[in-house]
Amino acid sequence: MALDKLGTALTKEVEALVTKGTAKGKEDIIVGVKKPEGGKGPRYYLKGHGEKEFLRFNSNSYLGMSLQEDIIKAEEDASRDYGVGPGAVRFINGTFKAHRDLEKKLAEFHKKEDGMIFSCAYTAMIGVFNALTSKETIIISDELNHNCIINAMKLSRPKEKKIYKHNDMAQLESFIAEAVGKCQRLLIITDGIFSMRGDYAPLTEIKAIIKKYDNEFPENIILMVDDSHGVGAFGATGRGTEEITNCDYGIDVLIGTLGKAFGVNGGYVVTTEAVTRYLREKAVTYIYSNPITVGEAAACLRVVEFLDSDQGEKRLEHLSRLTKKYEDGCKELGFEIIESEHPIVPLMIRDTQKTAALVQFMKEHGVLVTGLNFPVVPEGDQTIRCQVNGNHTEADIDYVLSLLKKFKEQ
Repeated sequence: MALDKLGTALTKEVEALVTKGTAKGKEDIIVGVKKPEGGKGPRYYLKGHGEKEFLRFNSNSYLGMSLQEDIIKAEEDASRDYGVGPGAVRFINGTFKAHRDLEKKLAEFHKKEDGMIFSCAYTAMIGVFNALTSKETIIISDELNHNCIINAMKLSRPKEKKIYKHNDMAQLESFIAEAVGKCQRLLIITDGIFSMRGDYAPLTEIKAIIKKYDNEFPENIILMVDDSHGVGAFGATGRGTEEITNCDYGIDVLIGTLGKAFGVNGGYVVTTEAVTRYLREKAVTYIYSNPITVGEAAACLRVVEFLDSDQGEKRLEHLSRLTKKYEDGCKELGFEIIESEHPIVPLMIRDTQKTAALVQFMKEHGVLVTGLNFPVVPEGDQTIRCQVNGNHTEADIDYVLSLLKKFKEQ
């Protein structure tokens, strides 16, 4: 079928993005991995770059689990025993023991009653959000929430939705007060870690506000948090934003991912047993999508066990130390950053062309970073998102800082 006219129209749209400097462009293709050696972390080989080695400074794999031998072995062993695919959705085909073991382990890890795993965190958010939004629900959301939350709100068709300024507790409370008597159920949604900035929601303050008004709503105020960048990478034991804010595990519905700090693939929700049972019947992205593979579930189980060990605490301490070293180095060089204990360290460049120039400079010198331009971030907030992970070394951080210094001098 000829799509010549459509192709012409779409090509013009893409070319307009290129002209503006906001096109994401072609993706790098990784063709090989060199394991850590000689005081250096892993290095990657890209298609078209021959034997040139690249340091990834833009990975969400915060703990560096994906290259750890015992994690790889856990996935291989389970795949050998049960096969590489689940075969069908769970209500048709049943489920595998590893899936249920992982759900229970994640619930225990977060001190919740039960959990469910999804094919990814994006579909977890869409499915859970949609299922918990009734016609008598008002939604209140932080303005800098992730794209998955934005689209979940569009698809859920609430009675009303309100957007409060980023981490503005006064405005959040005013919206809650305005909703009294107007709905049965109030749903407050926020990122735990804001993925473009590395800062985090003040969960203890949010819970205190909720406590003041909860009795005014027949079906409660529900606090839902997407902590995909927090779980496994944030807090002394990797419990994420709940732990770092001393929220005493007060999140009602927690969405997390297995594809960032856990280093594998998939998403999950942990909450009460009653809510979980309801979601198994109502969350369409759970009901009609295959689960992750048994091998992935087994690998994730091993990662959670690692986090709950002395080795896990040491890896988190190492990650925290390198993050602090990198932040301090960037400030000494005169870069504007958003300070946080989280390993996302944004360099606030605030200019599209300069952002592209720094990304290209770093790549030419063997370091992969990601430039974030409008509309991914607001106009004027153009950013280089740098991400430290547990496989990096002191020498890796020193090398990246030396390149930033060289760029500044030029």
